Amino acid sequence: MSKIITIKQLNKVYKSGHHALTNINLEINKGEIFALLGPNGAGKTTLISIICGIVTPSSGEVLAAGHNVISDYRAARSKIGLVPQELTTDAFETVWATVCFSRNLFGKPKNHAHIEKVLKQLSLWDKKDTKIMALSGGMKRRVLIAKALSHEPEILFLDEPTAGVDVELRREMWDMVSELRKNGVTIILTTHYIEEAEEMADRVGVISAGEIILVEEKSALMKKLGKKQLTLELQTALNSIPAQLAGRDLTLSEDGLQLIYTFNTQDEHTGVAELLRELDQLGIAFKDLHSDQSSLEEIFVNLVRKPQ
Repeated sequence: MSKIITIKQLNKVYKSGHHALTNINLEINKGEIFALLGPNGAGKTTLISIICGIVTPSSGEVLAAGHNVISDYRAARSKIGLVPQELTTDAFETVWATVCFSRNLFGKPKNHAHIEKVLKQLSLWDKKDTKIMALSGGMKRRVLIAKALSHEPEILFLDEPTAGVDVELRREMWDMVSELRKNGVTIILTTHYIEEAEEMADRVGVISAGEIILVEEKSALMKKLGKKQLTLELQTALNSIPAQLAGRDLTLSEDGLQLIYTFNTQDEHTGVAELLRELDQLGIAFKDLHSDQSSLEEIFVNLVRKPQ
């Protein structure tokens, strides 16, 4: 699979001495959706800003679509669309004018059909002659996305794109992202809505304190690091977990009617069979049982909490 972004030994140290990024090495595949996750201050926005040519790295190399983002800035930047966190738009311009202007900035010839298509995809067509200042926050967010897509980029960065927007826009955006991906656009996403990464991403990267601590296929990550919970619906409520079961990772629901057993899917022996035998020996009957895999959010929280 061809690489569309290659990052080697990337470092960023600010004048204050703060190490924002330390020895970042990362490759992103052409046509994938890559979710970059990390707590506030981890370095996500700094990394994106360097790739997009907004921030200068202290050392290292970044290639975007084969172009060095420093020595071949214009060519690299022309391949990239960026939807930033901040709602920065040309307040006194109309939607149509500001999106067309963004396209012109990249030296692209006029293509009203493309601009119309983008505005319709984002439910902005009926607002095309409205000034930005008159739009709601959600509509302004849509305009930022339209601007980022105006020059038909091969790489699209979405930096917290759905922060503060309504559920309808979030769903429309992910439909559009899926369509862009089908057309070969590479999507790099940062988000606090981890369920979005869980739904959309092919691979997940986790950054913490300026270092990439993990890059993994989403499905493999959840299989490797995920835990399962077996919930037993009891026929008779328990007041407490029997002492004979004290060595197991068990919790009891407040009403005493659910016994929850947590186990690692990677362990050779999960202990489920033994637990069921012990419950039978103790005369604890259950009427139903079901299991749940831990979510990507739980995995992420556990990763960034661990000392590296």
